[in-house]
Amino acid sequence: MLVVLSVSAMAAPPKREFYEIKIYHLKDKTQEAAVENYLKEAYVPAAHRAGIKDVGVFKPVPSDTMSGKLIYVLTPLNSLDQLLSLPKTLEKDAKYLEAGKDYLDASYKTPPYTRFETTILQAFTTMPTHAKPNLKGAKSERVYEMRSYEGHTERRYQNKVKMFTQGGEVPLFVRLGFNAVFYGEVIAGSHQPNLMYMTTFENKADRDAHWKSFSDDAEWNKLKVNPEYQNNVSKNTSFYMYPTEYSDI
Repeated sequence: MLVVLSVSAMAAPPKREFYEIKIYHLKDKTQEAAVENYLKEAYVPAAHRAGIKDVGVFKPVPSDTMSGKLIYVLTPLNSLDQLLSLPKTLEKDAKYLEAGKDYLDASYKTPPYTRFETTILQAFTTMPTHAKPNLKGAKSERVYEMRSYEGHTERRYQNKVKMFTQGGEVPLFVRLGFNAVFYGEVIAGSHQPNLMYMTTFENKADRDAHWKSFSDDAEWNKLKVNPEYQNNVSKNTSFYMYPTEYSDI
């Protein structure tokens, strides 16, 4: 017997998430401790209560010249409405207000940070939701690599996105076990047009071995010379970090 399923009966694909990446700029250990205490005791628990399951908090690897000067916060969101409503939700959360009091009520003479910057992304169609990395080692030894690929123009940037989503770059990362957390198109930020993604490794040696396998891969060496995908990146920046002990990701 032939069974015909209606469109409504078929499972809808996951909606594309949005990501807020907030980067705190710090001047000293006092500010670093203040922001970390706020994130650990107030923001991350409150985000959980607001329905955000995973929040990533990362710091530059010790060998990075920005170690002690930056803290990265990755918040996956279901929609732009959630992004806009989250501050209002937090302001109504008594536990958050109490736990974050030192940060929230800090004097102008002793601010908890120098400044922060925010980037908003929408997930790629080929990876519409984030993933927690399948890693076993200590968080302090891990290397999370976040890359930003800037484009000369909007169309050339979109060509790089297409290289990932239709050209086969995302499946290549999957096949080679790069443990990606997300791939996203930047929709608001200071370095547009650009895309960003994050891959994760047990340690630096594991990171180097994976990239060696990538550069040696026959599929990549074919893809990178494909005439369709030439001259689509004007600047490639990598950020190396590790997750804090209280990071969900």
